Amino acid sequence: MAKPKVFVSRVIPEEGLARVREATDATVWEDELPPPRDQLLSAIAGCDGVLTLLTDRVDDEFLDRAGPQLKVVSNFAVGFDNVDVAACTRRGVPVGNTPGVLTETTADLAWALLMAAARRLVEGDRYVRDGKWKTWGPMLLMGPDVHGATIGIVGFGRIGQAVARRAKGFGMRIVYHDLQRVPKAVEAEFDATFMTLEGLLAESDFVSLHTVLSPETKGLINAERLGWMKPTAVLVNTSRGPVVDSVALVDALRNGTIAAAALDVTDPEPLPADHPLVALDNCLVVPHIASASRATRGKMAAMAAANLLAGLRGERLPTPVNPEVYG
Repeated sequence: MAKPKVFVSRVIPEEGLARVREATDATVWEDELPPPRDQLLSAIAGCDGVLTLLTDRVDDEFLDRAGPQLKVVSNFAVGFDNVDVAACTRRGVPVGNTPGVLTETTADLAWALLMAAARRLVEGDRYVRDGKWKTWGPMLLMGPDVHGATIGIVGFGRIGQAVARRAKGFGMRIVYHDLQRVPKAVEAEFDATFMTLEGLLAESDFVSLHTVLSPETKGLINAERLGWMKPTAVLVNTSRGPVVDSVALVDALRNGTIAAAALDVTDPEPLPADHPLVALDNCLVVPHIASASRATRGKMAAMAAANLLAGLRGERLPTPVNPEVYG
């Protein structure tokens, strides 16, 4: 009996890839960069399943080219804003993602960015490497204290709460904003106070973004809202790049509207080396590595493979984005 035909749009850790190769007739895109659109559409033609990444747009054109035999789309990510879930649901195609597994790892990275921006670690490292360190200086590279400060968390789901848990260890005041308040028991667990977005931005020394990308959150942090923040504040984004208006952020960092930013995600992404944000000493940018621990990426690969293989067998996906597809 012929194995199902699948396309994997990038090399993923062996914890998942080995299972996919064993159980299917798999074509794997081996390049470091994602497949160009025309080659992606050509590769998925006639596939029974596809394992995609955030860099692959799954829309009606994609589904048309794959064909009516397509049984599953497995996204190697927690987020799925690259997938037109409604289009997949209309065609009866289940979509899987990898939730939960990267919560703590992403919170670790958000905290690392917060600490690095506050204590100006990258600037300090560059200062030494550029041969500028001549003596100890009482005014050299001063930044804000983290302990005892106020942290505002925008998006108080699993990752936002994991960041709050770390903030408690630093004796921080924790405020949050979300589309709706979390249960009082959760607020009590973190000693967290719900605030309006305007109130949170005005009072926070550090603002950490953990919201999903949606029409409501695209450009959420714009010029007006950056203006609500303290001039000493630090903005951290590990959610999605378009949540922050990049042009407005450049202006805010240049003009001293806020003190610093630390970004794991950007708009555009990847951020060109000649982008104004890259040239700013008070902006720390890393290349979307929030989930990039060996253990977490391995777990993500295993989950993505499990979704793919379940869909190929006609079984319910372990972590479906669109469970309504099952009726």
